Amino acid sequence: MPNAGLAYTVLGRAAENERILDAVSNHLNSTPSGTVDVVVDDLAPLAVREGVDSAVTFVDGLLERGRGRAARIAIGCSFEASGELLSRAGARVDSVVGTEVAAAVERLSRDDPTTFGYVRRHWAEAKRGIEACDRNYPQSKQVHAALMEPETTPRTLGATLSGLVTLGALDTWGNTVGSTRYDLTAYRPDRTWAVGAALAATDSDD
Repeated sequence: MPNAGLAYTVLGRAAENERILDAVSNHLNSTPSGTVDVVVDDLAPLAVREGVDSAVTFVDGLLERGRGRAARIAIGCSFEASGELLSRAGARVDSVVGTEVAAAVERLSRDDPTTFGYVRRHWAEAKRGIEACDRNYPQSKQVHAALMEPETTPRTLGATLSGLVTLGALDTWGNTVGSTRYDLTAYRPDRTWAVGAALAATDSDD
């Protein structure tokens, strides 16, 4: 293909789903099976415009046309996408990644690999701790105390929470002296799901 192996078609912002799917089919029909990756850069605008069900139906149509022909199908979702969209789309395709979140995860991996490692291993436990904690501005040890049979320690959980702050899923409370307190009123669960999806994509690339 031209453009360093990238095939693209400009359909316009108002293109109907079926027209997009037909364009994908045309590209797949013109190449050997298993040689093309299909990537949708952002599914969230469709979900906002037409609803999550419509977006998932689009993904199903993409899978139907790509089955046995596409090497891999990946869906991008900006972090504003709902957790429902992320989970339902992610259950169908090879990967689903928040587009802006993926870049943030990559930056963390490059700039602070130690914290990235903690987030990569423990983000799901940190999410459970945040959601189980009944304090608005806890320290990491208080989030840790809310967990049942944690794999983390208060220190490693604190490093994970710090990484989630860097990734925009959480915030710190500034009016404190001493140990960091986290502002759970600013917790963003959908952003956290997108972080998890982006981390899963890095795992699959290893």
